[in-house]
Amino acid sequence: MSAIPTSADELQTRAATALARFVDIRHNDDGSLGFEYGGALCSLRAVSLSPGLDVLSLTGVLAWDRPRRPELTERVAERNGALQFGTITVIEHEELADVVLRYTFPARGLDDDALATMLLLVLAGAEDGRQGLLP
Repeated sequence: MSAIPTSADELQTRAATALARFVDIRHNDDGSLGFEYGGALCSLRAVSLSPGLDVLSLTGVLAWDRPRRPELTERVAERNGALQFGTITVIEHEELADVVLRYTFPARGLDDDALATMLLLVLAGAEDGRQGLLP
């Protein structure tokens, strides 16, 4: 017997369909969707936080293993100032740093066109945010 789909499962399926028009989607072992957009490695997951509150959580790795320098922090701050959706953070490890965009938004009730538009707006921020972070 198959499991009854939850709202989060249905939302993730709809998000995959919307994204598949623009990127190649892979289904990761952890249940998330994986894809690349504008050079950023992205992961998307739908989650039900409570009944009636289903969200999409997107994480995009904009740059990795960058030298930890003040210029990197300045660039990330500039990108955050221009970003409409999400937050770009620097994750430091030893002498290097990764730059990650995160955005979680309520998506229940969005029709397919609105869902695709919202996803593309967030991904455009990821693409713009990568500029100047790589050599």
